[in-house]
Amino acid sequence: MDLQFTPEEIAFRDAVRDFIAAEYPEQLKGRRRGDADLTKQDYLSWHKVLAKKGWVAPSWPVEYGGQDWTPTQKYIFNNEMARAECLQLMPFGLVMVAPVIWTFGRQDQKDYFLPRIYNGEDWWCQGYSEPGAGSDLASLTTRAVRDGDDYIVNGSKTWTTMAQFADMMFCLVRTDTEVKPQKGISFLLIDMKTPGITVQPIITMDGGHEVNQIFLEDVRVPVANRVGEENEGWTYAKVLLGHERSGIAGVARSKQQIARLKALAADTSHNGAPLGEDPDFSRKIAALEVDLLALEYTDLRVLASESAGNGPGPESSILKIKGTEVQQRITELLVEAAGYYGNPYLRGMSYEGDNFPIGPEQAVGTAPEYFNMRKTSIYGGSNEIQRNIIAKAVLGL
Repeated sequence: MDLQFTPEEIAFRDAVRDFIAAEYPEQLKGRRRGDADLTKQDYLSWHKVLAKKGWVAPSWPVEYGGQDWTPTQKYIFNNEMARAECLQLMPFGLVMVAPVIWTFGRQDQKDYFLPRIYNGEDWWCQGYSEPGAGSDLASLTTRAVRDGDDYIVNGSKTWTTMAQFADMMFCLVRTDTEVKPQKGISFLLIDMKTPGITVQPIITMDGGHEVNQIFLEDVRVPVANRVGEENEGWTYAKVLLGHERSGIAGVARSKQQIARLKALAADTSHNGAPLGEDPDFSRKIAALEVDLLALEYTDLRVLASESAGNGPGPESSILKIKGTEVQQRITELLVEAAGYYGNPYLRGMSYEGDNFPIGPEQAVGTAPEYFNMRKTSIYGGSNEIQRNIIAKAVLGL
């Protein structure tokens, strides 16, 4: 969708575009999230450039460092970041735990944690899912027992993205076993350097190390690191998930991926003509673009609502469902277009012999992207769970 921008908005777009062109770190150009050789400092380098500019968290309240941008400016900023293929910022601190801290945290927690999140001093990970508690998150069993001014935490968390780099973890723990599951959960902020924490890598089917299992054995966490009231963590967890699900939609990135898909289809021959001219393949792309356009309109409505001071509501579940379905369909078509050119997993991977095809640049990485994106309809609350939320909270069923 092409919005009609005012002269002021065009000037803003050009300023964002020029800033990215001038300041985006050279070593990140052409890199994508999940590249095996990306370091913690690689991820943080762009974060810190944006923080210095004041643009790392434009949707935050102005009092904590956010920008008083209009919904259109936020839309422009996200699209320019995607257009330049900038490395995505880690959402766990900026998008997920920060709103919980400024909404429910004590003033000392806001004063300490929010500047550190903003400036990239703390890398956060999410301690929600457990081996026996994924979509049924309220059944979590990681236990926190009060011992004076500390909690003693024992249990395990899994599918913890980028925990190998994390300084802090926001974690749901069970503090009361005598009440219904949702009523006995508390929200803790845990220093990952605390004795008793072990991070074990989980290698995914694309061969990457993005997720982990975390083991907590007699981990002492100060009671002062609890956000809000004891046993009220489920309330805070739902607020956080609303922000997470809204961010998962990824409209701007999907638009960029469709452009990549079209370029690959134009470079791929099918029955003596470019694949992009094949009627069946063109129909698939057109259907995908129609769904993405509808998703974009919904995303803009949510963005406008949040700019008016409303937090993400059950409509975030709609964004999560459709956003992840679109992302998965894009990777499916990328693999279809790449064909055997998509076989190499990594740029520069070679096979014995001189006749192995390298193919178009756009084909690089299509296979691992396809495998990795199978997770999107599961994380953040599976899409089946999201449909239940919509049925109950939106349709009143």
